Amino acid sequence: MRTQSPTRTTSRVFTFSSLSLYALIATSFVGLLGFTWPFFGPSESSTTQWVFLAAVPLALFLLFISVSNENLDTKSIALLAVLSALIAALRPLGTGAVGIEPMWFVLIIASRVFGASFGFLLGAISMLLSALITGGIGPWLAYQCFAAGWIGMGAGLLPKKVRSRLEIAMLIVYGIFAAEFFGIAMDLQFWPWTLGSDTQLSYIPGGAISENLDRFFSYHFLSALAWDIPRAITTSILIAIAGVPVLRALRRAYSKAAFLTPVEFIEREKAKEAEQR
Repeated sequence: MRTQSPTRTTSRVFTFSSLSLYALIATSFVGLLGFTWPFFGPSESSTTQWVFLAAVPLALFLLFISVSNENLDTKSIALLAVLSALIAALRPLGTGAVGIEPMWFVLIIASRVFGASFGFLLGAISMLLSALITGGIGPWLAYQCFAAGWIGMGAGLLPKKVRSRLEIAMLIVYGIFAAEFFGIAMDLQFWPWTLGSDTQLSYIPGGAISENLDRFFSYHFLSALAWDIPRAITTSILIAIAGVPVLRALRRAYSKAAFLTPVEFIEREKAKEAEQR
């Protein structure tokens, strides 16, 4: 008696399910609060600082647990691992070179091709892996993971129908935005800790939002000249020079891997009949 073999389908590269999407929204909200707490924190800020320093890594950990329960396709896992390793290897190239960070080029291009959900995971995991490689583990790591994840997700949400030169121009503009966003996010995380309480740019616990905003952006402007602007220039140049061939190569890999194509298993006898015909 012949039995029909099962038919399988390969899933998308990765798409958050309803449950993991809610987890992403909730944990991202915690992460957002972790970045912006200086503007709504109480006058005694030490407790608030430590609460968010504990809450943001925990939120990221819970998100990873939620995602790990998904039925990820083996191709998706392999692709995520390869690209994460590549980005993690590129990040140390900018060590000691102010704002020269080629990793953002790969993250933005890959997220553009493989989508928003994949882009978030790629950004967050790449940052985590890079920290393990370089020894950059600290209270800032979870913030870096969220910021990189949001940048990857944003690249994946860009309009899909835009192609050719307009696509490269769009990615360049997004790269500039992403460079500035990452700088602002990281400065928000460092600002309350680094300047003490006796400078004109220091964070004022319980101070007016307008005054703290003015102090923060003055502080950020000073750091942006050294980090954000070179980061934006590097990312833009790489996208302009290598964006087209890298996009083409990744899209070819996406097509060849057949993430969206059903993989069917047929009976051996039927296969032989098909070959004889």
